[in-house]
Amino acid sequence: MQPSIASRSKIPIFGVVAISLAVALGCARERIYRAGTLPTELQASPITNVQTLDLSHLAGPPVNHELLERGDLVEVSIAAGLSADAITRIPVRIGEDGVALLPEVGSVSLAGLTLATAEQAISAACTQRGFYRQPQVTVTLREQRRNRVTVVGAVNTPGVQDLPRSSSYLLAAIVAAGGLADDAGLKVEIRAPTGNTTLAQQPPAADSTGVQLTSGQEPIDGSGVTYVCLNLADSVARGDGSHYLPDGSVVTVEKRQPQPYHVIGMVQKPGQFDYPLDHNVNVLEAIAQAGGVSNLLADKIYVIRPEPTGDEDAVIQISLRSAKHKRDENLRLQPGDVVSVEQTPATMVIDLLRALPLNVGATVPVF
Repeated sequence: MQPSIASRSKIPIFGVVAISLAVALGCARERIYRAGTLPTELQASPITNVQTLDLSHLAGPPVNHELLERGDLVEVSIAAGLSADAITRIPVRIGEDGVALLPEVGSVSLAGLTLATAEQAISAACTQRGFYRQPQVTVTLREQRRNRVTVVGAVNTPGVQDLPRSSSYLLAAIVAAGGLADDAGLKVEIRAPTGNTTLAQQPPAADSTGVQLTSGQEPIDGSGVTYVCLNLADSVARGDGSHYLPDGSVVTVEKRQPQPYHVIGMVQKPGQFDYPLDHNVNVLEAIAQAGGVSNLLADKIYVIRPEPTGDEDAVIQISLRSAKHKRDENLRLQPGDVVSVEQTPATMVIDLLRALPLNVGATVPVF
């Protein structure tokens, strides 16, 4: 007598189940973490979209455009009489020490003064030194000293930017470079030459750690350059991102190139997927990107993530059913993660039944 379909399929079905149990329960593997109790060091950092940051916190203090600074070129007009011939016009550049040297009159400290107070200072110097009794002095700003700042990295128009010296701050440099690019990251590096780099009336800027950047600061690496590394999100939150950029500074905006994540196992379209730049990806979204699960009983998910030490990978187990109802189970992924929808005894049975040939004419006993 020929065995029935039920009796012929009994051995392979239970054999597969036994093998599945052996694999699932008997195989030794590394420590498995649970999503709800994941250690802090293994949790993925949230993605911050830099395009949503309020970069106004990177601006410097309000600028008085009549304020004179070192390196500015001014024209000093001194009228000693009523005729035009009695007017003396002197072009002079304010030195790095803040002093302007006027022929016959001598040196007058002008840096940090407004045009009106500069006129008063020059007039007083002329009277005190006996050159004029009641001079009429006019000071005109002809050329404001500019800082050449190089902005590279994730900006729309990288290159050398000419910034007015009095407003040469980080935000002005980023704006002059066309703003942050879509792939801009949070990290910004500033390399600035040491020396007399602060404005006459401007206190030294502080870096992201609170260290004051002063003209007398020693080069950090012996090369005559100070180095500041800041996180845009942190600087915006603290309101301490208004870094002054002296002439010759270099600003590098991090360009984000996150590693792709992978979805493998029991999904419709396993493969590699780009990690987006502007939002986080969680487990359910990753599985949806892969076309969903290929077996309705699939529930066991492993997220394979490199340990912070880099020596081995951490394995995080998630329940698909729980992830649909519990936020902490719907794990946030980080770039480079591998999401594996695992086989279980139940899914193996379903797959085996799908693979069995259908013999419509066969008699299947009920006992």
